[in-house]
Amino acid sequence: MNLSNLNPQQQAAVKYIDGPLLVLAGAGSGKTRVITQKIAYLIQTCGIKPGHITAVTFTNKAAREMKGRVGEILGKKDSKGLIVSTFHNLGLRILRKHHAKLGYKDGFSIFDATDSLSLIKGLYAHDSSSNVDDAESARWKISAWKNDFIAPQQAIATADNDNDMRFAMLYERYQRQLKAYNAFDFDDLILQPVVLFEQHQDALQYWQNRMHYLLVDEYQDTNASQYQLVKLLLGVNARLTAVGDDDQSVYSWRGARPENLALLQEDYGNLKLIKLEQNYRSAGRILKCANQLIKNNPHTFEKQLWSDLGYGDPIRIIECGSADGEAERVSVEISTHKFQKRSKFSDYVILYRGNFQSRVFEKYLRELQIPYVVSGGVSFFERTEVKDVMAYLRLLSNQDDDTAFLRIINTPRREIGASTLEKLGEYATHRGISLFAACYEFGLQERLNERAINKLQGFADWINRLADQANGTDGVAVARSMVLELGYEDWLKDQSSDLAIAERRMENVNEVLDWLTRLAKNGKGESLSELVAHMTLMDILERNNEEQQTDAVYLMTFHAAKGLEFPYVYMVGVEEEILPHRTSVMEDSLEEERRLTYVGITRAQKELTMTHAAKRRRYGEDVDCEPSRFLSELPEDDIVWEGGGRKLDEETNKIRGRAHLDSLKDMLA
Repeated sequence: MNLSNLNPQQQAAVKYIDGPLLVLAGAGSGKTRVITQKIAYLIQTCGIKPGHITAVTFTNKAAREMKGRVGEILGKKDSKGLIVSTFHNLGLRILRKHHAKLGYKDGFSIFDATDSLSLIKGLYAHDSSSNVDDAESARWKISAWKNDFIAPQQAIATADNDNDMRFAMLYERYQRQLKAYNAFDFDDLILQPVVLFEQHQDALQYWQNRMHYLLVDEYQDTNASQYQLVKLLLGVNARLTAVGDDDQSVYSWRGARPENLALLQEDYGNLKLIKLEQNYRSAGRILKCANQLIKNNPHTFEKQLWSDLGYGDPIRIIECGSADGEAERVSVEISTHKFQKRSKFSDYVILYRGNFQSRVFEKYLRELQIPYVVSGGVSFFERTEVKDVMAYLRLLSNQDDDTAFLRIINTPRREIGASTLEKLGEYATHRGISLFAACYEFGLQERLNERAINKLQGFADWINRLADQANGTDGVAVARSMVLELGYEDWLKDQSSDLAIAERRMENVNEVLDWLTRLAKNGKGESLSELVAHMTLMDILERNNEEQQTDAVYLMTFHAAKGLEFPYVYMVGVEEEILPHRTSVMEDSLEEERRLTYVGITRAQKELTMTHAAKRRRYGEDVDCEPSRFLSELPEDDIVWEGGGRKLDEETNKIRGRAHLDSLKDMLA
């Protein structure tokens, strides 16, 4: 293989296969190139068959990009059988093969966060001592326990206050109910494969024999369950390349443990460390600021980013009078800067700590007729009509899915009232069966009248008929027929304020069905239940729908910007209690907030501007704001301060004036 396009450290990382390897990859250091080239090296030079290599990352977008790059190097034929997936997709693959060993039936469902919350609320409804308002907190707590690989009994044994004990007891009931529904939640896709491997050595041996080499991207974002899964898959041979950067670990709120990088050293005494410190993205001055900021955090591994792209312009820090003043200043600057530089709108990004900050920037961008895209809008899967159709497909695949049953039993309306459903739910809970199964129970006649039972059984008969057809013939065709039989398009027309809206919503329904067809053609599953499981996982993983590429200014949070890069970056609201966040200040846990700031700085390729407001309106009154403490940690010689009564030096003013005049002359010419 020709590795001449890699620097010496990258080449060393690609070629080292004698033991476990940690590649400490700084921002913009070409880690994806290293992983893809290493996969090709393992296949072409080392003779490992693609089917024995697995690469794991955290997002579908990263997995697609990685697989695409490998395909470009090797061609589709030579990469056939290679597994490149997210952790959760890998977990789903394992559970598909071995779910019976855990006591699950074929056609299991996958619950997303909304489904889990609905289940918890249902459990609370039957417990007079619980407050249904706590349901969201309980869901987060249960998710955290699963990420930390803590079973219900462990949670009960270690609970040190009444609140945790309540949640732990709920966790046990929640898990029992999931099993009764023949369902896994999103966290189970990691937790349950670990449970499987610990209880069934034959299943573990199967996957260890299949994986001759494992590559894990973004290792600093792994939680305890993911770390345990990797450790089990590796076995004693530890044929591993882990790529990560502890300075970019910003997901502790969802269980990520940057200390997992250090744990590798403890678990594997022969671990080799290779640092990628050459940055191919940013100007030298930007990297100097990033290095000086992040050195204030404690480190297990030291590194220093550098670049040969030139030193670049000073970092600008602008004080604005108010939140409106800040938004107006940034919007005008982008308009003027684009005019001067002949750049594109998509070269600019406005980064903020919380989504609430975007609204005022949107207002001023609209006023200046600047196109923009807000990352994290309503995703395709969050649309009501899409969730309805997905619920029908889920129930078709798994009749024990109570969450799907409750969503669609009256959509469109079937004259099945809330009282009927409540009595059905009480009976099903008493009998320990699903709502669907309860529809056919003889004992239900003691609680419901004949008309209500006929309505329920009529719906259940219809679902059973379609499910039988889907098992015996083309499941995709059955799904299309189901939507027609439902009269869903007429239902949308009745529910929508005008015909155009109804038509747009029906287009979304048809997109779900077309997607189902494409998945079947692409071999993503043989049965309808397998296709639906794949779709549900995509739903969960791609909540933040990827916007189409367009020439527009991007607005996004620091978290959403991770992995991206832009020529011109505006970091806004760089103030105490925003960045760092108020909660982190109160808890004296500033390290992750500093890493988040570091991530923001290292998104910039050419120019970086930071802004903060002197006052902000909170709870109906103006309050004074302090600049973020992180600004004082940047190198003074590389910063130009503006606003707050400060005047630009004469030379800078002249340079800007000349640039503006030159731009006007060019336009007139």
